[in-house]
Amino acid sequence: MTSTAPAPGASATDLIALPGVYRPQADTWFLAEALARESLGPRTEMLEIGTGTGVLALLGASRGAQVTAVDVSWPAVVTARLNALRRRLPLRLAHGDFAARTAGRSFDLIIANPPYVPAAATRLPSHGPERAWDAGPDGRAVIDRICASAATRLKPGGVLLMVHSGMCGARTTIDRLHRAGLAAEVTASVLVPWGPVLRSRRAWLERQGLAADAQEWEELVTIRAGHPENPGR
Repeated sequence: MTSTAPAPGASATDLIALPGVYRPQADTWFLAEALARESLGPRTEMLEIGTGTGVLALLGASRGAQVTAVDVSWPAVVTARLNALRRRLPLRLAHGDFAARTAGRSFDLIIANPPYVPAAATRLPSHGPERAWDAGPDGRAVIDRICASAATRLKPGGVLLMVHSGMCGARTTIDRLHRAGLAAEVTASVLVPWGPVLRSRRAWLERQGLAADAQEWEELVTIRAGHPENPGR
């Protein structure tokens, strides 16, 4: 178990968040703890997939990394820009699909807190706050794309850090990363109370076999991956 309090140097109190932008929650701070354990510096090229308010990208920038942050939501991109200006930290921001916006580039560190909440709809939402969490019937619509593309976007010795719900299958993520040529492992897990999104779809989750009757706690996992010949920096 680990805590989910804001990481050192992080604060949600002074963050701007435009309507519909995902505010930092337990999974954000859980990933921030993993980020804090990585070695960063002026030569570190870092990518954040799904930046939201930009808080994790700004944590990387505050430690000297050259950070690119991508989000499919225009309000999120504007929010991250405003927060970067308030903190006087440099961010390279891009709007759109992470794969398209980073084509041909590679990074020393990739971090992702992707949408991972299972949803009845097979098509991902194209607008609204649900874009930050809805991820198809198994919650893996974005996770699987990250797994498939990470190997080509990591420099030698580079690291992928990703957080998602245990409901999505940590073993599946590890297996997909292995098939993509990466060494991967779960480095931490924590139980957090169900939030309003999960509670609102409890009956459906139970019918799908994704949640037990009267379940009130969700497991979050942090996964770390890298090329097997040099999985860590």
